[in-house]
Amino acid sequence: MADRLRVLLIEDSPADAKLLLAELGRAGLVVECTRVEDESGFCEQLKLPWDLILADGRQPQFDAMRALDCLHRAGLDLPFIIVSGTVGEEVAAAAMLAGAHDYIFKHNLARLGPVIRRELRAASARRSCQ
Repeated sequence: MADRLRVLLIEDSPADAKLLLAELGRAGLVVECTRVEDESGFCEQLKLPWDLILADGRQPQFDAMRALDCLHRAGLDLPFIIVSGTVGEEVAAAAMLAGAHDYIFKHNLARLGPVIRRELRAASARRSCQ
């Protein structure tokens, strides 16, 4: 894992973004984070190097499913973790089938650090097999 983790965050709430960053800090992760709220901003940011993507599962302007579609169209293989407080199991399952690597409910953010570490290791293993 890199010394500084480059995180692209899809989140429309500055308060929720702050909460996620605080949890990453509690997990011992040092992050450089850019927050986007819409599809054009997300697609533009995909031109830069990122270690992982954290996405709010549901927001008015741009949701995680559309973000996954953009990621796949760009041909990128990045850990994509959805963090949401309002989406049910059916949507979580659909997101995983669409390519999300994990789905974390906001009431259980303690899982975030271990999930990120696991997905970064898995992404590294995928790259070494190519």
